[in-house]
This record gives sequence, structure tokens and C-alpha cells, in this order.
Amino acid sequence: MGADETAREVSTVMHVRCPGRIPEPVYREVLEQLAELSPVVQALPPSAALVELRGALPYFGVDASRLGQTLRVRVGARLGVDVRIGIGPTITVAATASGQIDGPGGVLVVAPDEVADWLGPLPVQALHGIGPRQAGVLRDYGIHCVGLLAAVPPATVQRLLGGRAGRQAADRARGIDPDSVVPRALPASATTRCTFPQHTLDGADVRAALLSLVVQLGQLLRRRDQAARALRLTLTFAGGTSWETVRRLAAPSAHDEDLRVLAYRLMDAAGLQRGRLTALALKAEDLVDADQVAEQISLDEAREARLTAEAVSDRIRAKYGPGAIGPAAAFRHVS
Repeated sequence: MGADETAREVSTVMHVRCPGRIPEPVYREVLEQLAELSPVVQALPPSAALVELRGALPYFGVDASRLGQTLRVRVGARLGVDVRIGIGPTITVAATASGQIDGPGGVLVVAPDEVADWLGPLPVQALHGIGPRQAGVLRDYGIHCVGLLAAVPPATVQRLLGGRAGRQAADRARGIDPDSVVPRALPASATTRCTFPQHTLDGADVRAALLSLVVQLGQLLRRRDQAARALRLTLTFAGGTSWETVRRLAAPSAHDEDLRVLAYRLMDAAGLQRGRLTALALKAEDLVDADQVAEQISLDEAREARLTAEAVSDRIRAKYGPGAIGPAAAFRHVS
């Protein structure tokens, strides 16, 4: 059996998780260390990454465990970061493994023939891609561990969690994950801006302009299949002075409602009284791929209706242009 055939039969995906939130420059250096192992590295900011090892294992001539330990020692010695490394045959297994490591760092390898036995006893919330609300629904129906989830007919899981989320959960519980590691550098931010034709003190005009930026930013993120973890608001005043603040969202999102609520809080934090504004900028930071965001079940019918309307609005804008539809208040301001 050749080296390539051997590589196909061993764990090939590495999920690297840094402890807590590390500074972005340090995170970028961790990504550089990973790139020395494999050209296929997918950044998962703010503190994780995926590495495809299929070519790295035969190249370095060591098994997955040894390669993981070598990486951990190297990152620790050079950057002072003790990483958690999960390695498995799929992204789901590797990411679940890195989350099961006790202590600040370590390496856990799950071989292809061990997946079912290893996943089975884990609590459902430990499975990569299962969010807290999904886990709660499953537990309410007596599905407490991954093994039980794997034993439930997929159609039943779909009825409990919804179509797409249910299919993914049923497959992942069985160790099935068709997704592959996609080379991706640290995602860029996304920014929307507006300027006022004249210095403004009108709070309603400012709020309308901010809402317009929220709608534009949400469209941009959804078009790029990304979600924001934080928003930064920058206000520019007459005379050239500026003020800015940043806050994190409760969960990554690209939905107008979530962005609007936080954007308004940022504006309220400015405590504007007599400041004459000349421009606004709303920036989405800590972007993450939309498919990395766990789909949560919502029992809020009003929110579900708004999300449905948002999807319809996106289709209308795609056909007739960005100004074809939007919140009435946003049309108060024309940037």
C-alpha cells in the first residue's frame, strides 16, 4: 500500500482551538504555524482553524497524533499559546474532539473505525454544530447522547429540529460530514458608511441613517454568506473629530433585527446632545462563515416572520435593485 493510500485510511482533518480569545496578531501567527504543516488551512476566527492533513501526513512521515503533538509544542514554544487539537476523518469529528479535551491544551485523535463508539456516549450538546436550543429540544424528547441521536430515524430528527438542521444533526451523529476544509485566510471586515449633506442635529434623521446602514450591512453579509460577531460604530463630527465604540453580538448574525438592536445601543452609548454630525460608519467585525453558525430553534413566531420577510426582501432587491424595498424609516435619510 502506497503512502497516498495510507493517508486516505487515517484521520485527515485537524481542528485547532486556541484557549479563550487571543489577540488577532497572535491568532494570525497561529495560522502561519498551521500553514507550515499544510497549504489547506481554513481560518475560523476569532480563535480556531481547520487544517487538511491528507497531504501532510505522508509528507512528514508521521502519524496524526505525532503531528498534532509536534504542532502543539511548536505553537507553545514560539507563541506561548497552548492549543487544543482534535483530529478525525471529518470536520465534525475533529471539531467535536477538540472540544472534549480537558485542560488548556492537548491532542485527541479519533480514528475512522473508532468514530461510532467514541461519539456514542457524548452528550448531544457536545456534537459540533448542535446549539443549546437544539440540544434542549432533543433532551426534552429523551435524546441525551449522540448514540441515541444516531439511532433515531432522520425523519424524526428533522421534525424535531427542522429540515436542514435536522438532516445535518442526524448525519453528524453518524459521523457523516461531506464538508471539506476550504482554504481561507482571516476574513475581512465589512463596512457601510453615509455622509450628511449638511451638519445634522436631528435625532430622527440620524436614527434613520443608522437604520439604512444596518439594512445595507445585513444585505452585504448575507450576500457574502458571512455573519458578524461584533459591530463598531464611528461618528464623525463637524471639525473632523470622531467617536467610536464596539460591542459584541450575543451570537454571530447577519440578520437585520439583530444588527439593528445592537447598532441602536451603540448610538445610545454616544449620548449625543448638541454634536453636529457629518458622517456615520457601521462596521461588522470578527466575521465568520454563515455555515459555521449553529442554527438555533426560535419559539418567537414574530421573529420567524421577520426572518421570512427578510429573505423575501433579499430576493426582491436582487431582482429590482437595493432600493426596491426596505424599512419605511430608512427612506427618511438619503445618503
